[in-house]
Amino acid sequence: MEDKIKSEHQEQALLVQWFRRTYPGVLIYAIPNGGARGIAAATRLKVEGVVRGIPDLHIPAWGVWIEMKRTKGGRLSPEQVAMIEYLEGIGHTVIVGRGFEDAKEQIV
Repeated sequence: MEDKIKSEHQEQALLVQWFRRTYPGVLIYAIPNGGARGIAAATRLKVEGVVRGIPDLHIPAWGVWIEMKRTKGGRLSPEQVAMIEYLEGIGHTVIVGRGFEDAKEQIV
């Protein structure tokens, strides 16, 4: 029987738990950009500064951003590609993690 592919949420949660155990003094936080929202909520968030394409996680002390994807499937949107190019262009590191294990390997 084939294992079920974890959701992006599950992969990201595993990564954050591992990171916080492994690097307890280093801040990692999520940017809640994704998810389905009503028009009113989306408009309010846009006015507050939410920007499409921002990666899912940020490690400010290291200048590292992490965009999480499932191990299979999941593509970068044009906005995500543009944001990755921008962040790398200003000297930040961006990891596209295809699941927990891949993201962990790139961090280590």
